[in-house]
Amino acid sequence: MIRVRRPNLLCIAVFSLIFCDAAYGKDRVHFLIPGGAGGGWDMTARAVGDSLSRSGIIEMASYENLSGGGGSRAIAHLIETAPRQTNTLMVNSSSFILRSLLNKFPFSHRDLTPIASVIADYGAFVVRIDSPYDVWQDVIDDYLKDYRRVNIAGGSSRGSTDHVVAALAFSKSSLDISRLKYIPYNAGGQAMVGLLSGECQLLSTGLSEAVTLAKQGEVRILAITAPERLPLFPNVPTLREQNVDAVFANWRGFFAPPGISQENMTDYGQLIQELLDLESWQQLRANRGWSHLYLAGGSFEDFLSEQEMELSILLDELGLLNQ
Repeated sequence: MIRVRRPNLLCIAVFSLIFCDAAYGKDRVHFLIPGGAGGGWDMTARAVGDSLSRSGIIEMASYENLSGGGGSRAIAHLIETAPRQTNTLMVNSSSFILRSLLNKFPFSHRDLTPIASVIADYGAFVVRIDSPYDVWQDVIDDYLKDYRRVNIAGGSSRGSTDHVVAALAFSKSSLDISRLKYIPYNAGGQAMVGLLSGECQLLSTGLSEAVTLAKQGEVRILAITAPERLPLFPNVPTLREQNVDAVFANWRGFFAPPGISQENMTDYGQLIQELLDLESWQQLRANRGWSHLYLAGGSFEDFLSEQEMELSILLDELGLLNQ
């Protein structure tokens, strides 16, 4: 059971400032964040921690931003210091799977203890407000006529989530993705400029960002990779309803260090369940455009393995696997 144990009097007398056999659980949770302040990982961890502490479910949440190596520094730290990380949860996302497959670091989700996913940011395809593409079939038809006319913008590098989600949609549309022309920009804002300038015909991004862009009135969302229309965005069509069976969730979830007990895993699972029941959390999630995606324990592990297999096939088709 993860809990704070009070040191006995002998420990106090001999080691006045040292906690003896201390362990932490619901009283305090330390969130390890593999990226800098203000990013998606950081926003998710702090939103979860603040919701838990303000509701009184835990007494205190602390945060540590440990960026470097696309997340590898934080993962290595959690593995190497596992015995003393008794109250630590690390946030991560689909990029964990991608970077592992691309050999950007020597770790996989199997080196940690998956606890649960909490949210999803589905992929979205955005076009200019005056684009000739009204439905996804228009994109397919144009690509079949001349694939060189369909340039796809993304706010990150080749092999990133933006790139792979586009490859998934085109692959499931029975198109040759070896010819897919993906143009990487340094950030989402620059990718948006590429779309509006006409350099690209399509923007691949996350739904939460796409909704913000669409509200500005210069673009519209052509399709998303959710399994069905989302209650938060009822007017946004899915690829699946347009006869393209492409579903992808850029999940964000939490991992504990390797080797924790089943009892500790259960405690962390209960913690996440209590979070998801909070009305304040549900409102915060809706305000940020995050979709609910709760998978815990074995279900989360199975989901990660399935996504790993699907992404490895796509990366291989793109010629990026084992480079």
